[in-house]
Amino acid sequence: MPASEHTQAPLAARLVLPTPVQMGQIDAAAARSVPVSVLMENAGRAVARAIRQHMRPCRVLVLCGPGNNGGDGYVAARRLAEQGWPVSVAALAMPRPGGDEAAAAALWRGPMVPFTPESAAAFDLVVDAVFGAGLSRDVEPDVVAVLEAARRIVAIDMPSGVDGATGAVRGGAAQAEMTVTFCRLKPGHLLLPGRTLCGRTVLADIGIPESAFGGVAIRTWRNEPGLWRTPACTATSYKYSRGVVSICGGREMPGAARLSAAGARGAGAGLVRLAAGDSAEVYRMTAPAGLIVDSDPLQALLEDKRRHVWVCGPGLSVAEVAAVFPALVGAGRGVIADAGAFSMAAGHPGRLKGAAIITPHIGEFSRVFGKPGADRVEAARRAAECTGAVTVLKGPDTIIAAPDGRAAINEHATPMLGTAGSGDTLTGIIAAMLAADMPAWEAACAGVWLHGDAALHAGEWPLAEDFDRHIGAARHRAEGLAKKFSAEKPNPFPFASCPMACGALKPRAYRLGTVRAWWNW
Repeated sequence: MPASEHTQAPLAARLVLPTPVQMGQIDAAAARSVPVSVLMENAGRAVARAIRQHMRPCRVLVLCGPGNNGGDGYVAARRLAEQGWPVSVAALAMPRPGGDEAAAAALWRGPMVPFTPESAAAFDLVVDAVFGAGLSRDVEPDVVAVLEAARRIVAIDMPSGVDGATGAVRGGAAQAEMTVTFCRLKPGHLLLPGRTLCGRTVLADIGIPESAFGGVAIRTWRNEPGLWRTPACTATSYKYSRGVVSICGGREMPGAARLSAAGARGAGAGLVRLAAGDSAEVYRMTAPAGLIVDSDPLQALLEDKRRHVWVCGPGLSVAEVAAVFPALVGAGRGVIADAGAFSMAAGHPGRLKGAAIITPHIGEFSRVFGKPGADRVEAARRAAECTGAVTVLKGPDTIIAAPDGRAAINEHATPMLGTAGSGDTLTGIIAAMLAADMPAWEAACAGVWLHGDAALHAGEWPLAEDFDRHIGAARHRAEGLAKKFSAEKPNPFPFASCPMACGALKPRAYRLGTVRAWWNW
């Protein structure tokens, strides 16, 4: 699926994650047809409505900055007060005279209190309207102190101190119970630690027209079905059309290759073969009936052109990877490189060139490319550009980056994936998608989502050996969601909820502990 423009398929357009800079461009374009004052009124009203829906009436303090975020806060304060809530406002600084923010502030006729920790501590609920997602500098310690004094916080757009582009904390940030943002989620709503600090994230429509996205080249998406679709299994499908996955087996750690094989089989690969060479008899002793173990030399196996997707790395030593990886690349095979491949390429990322997809966790990534820093999306993009391979930077907020600059952020997962062998299973799932002729980036995105969904349904404290039994059902759910969304009238403004802590959530109607609704003004 081409994913370079916002005007691509409506489902993918709904999943775009504009950076704060891009959102500013969209806001400016929207202001040419919808007055800023109207958008600000809609935003403040959305915040007040979310608070009323999720919380009991209580004493509220709205902390307002001097910019647009503060303007939204003044409107929210007024709207809550109109509903009988006891509301006060504390201003970090007054808005610039003559602007829409100043006009919103002028409509506030209620109490004003000092912007101090003592004020924040005296109220039941604090609304953080100090800085939004576009924060470009560290927050001053005195502002952080005021926010940290609050008992409960609802943030507007993004908790103050969280970078909307990276999810990183700049200077300090307090935990929000709920964050209300507008139009589209930003990367910082999905990337840690921002995702956790947001608490529940509510996405509201404030009337920004779709035409405002024209000309803004957004290159980051939320990873969900609709961004990609798994290949259909039709009446004419057979094992070779469903794809052949070949896996290089190591001498010392055969379990890793077995887990990759189980992942590929569970994900729907038509045929999975394990190239074990001299170790074939060891693998055959415990191989399931449907897994073929080959003992022939690699060069002989490469003569079979149907075997165009290979997994190289799980359970392999540096010497084993060095022996087989160049042969696979030289034969023009689609290689998913993992595990031992990163030990082989430590400090030498060029050694991974020729791979179709690489799947490092943060430690492996750092050994090959250096520490990613605060902006992990850009680090993954640079790695993809450097190697020419789709890069899956694994973690609680896995990032999938393509050499052409596309990137997806995955939140559909659980901390239960943090167990030995889980990554090997993921590699097999991605290989199955690639073998079924999905493009490399889409195959990686689909594999990451299916892996997370399988883990979410694998019960309490699952082992890596448990995941493959749930992948088929995960694929069925993904296919059903993609069909459902394609049949819906496109609307990019549902409630969207992110995890209160790092992880476990389910999609759409069966998300855990979340609410979905439509807000249309």
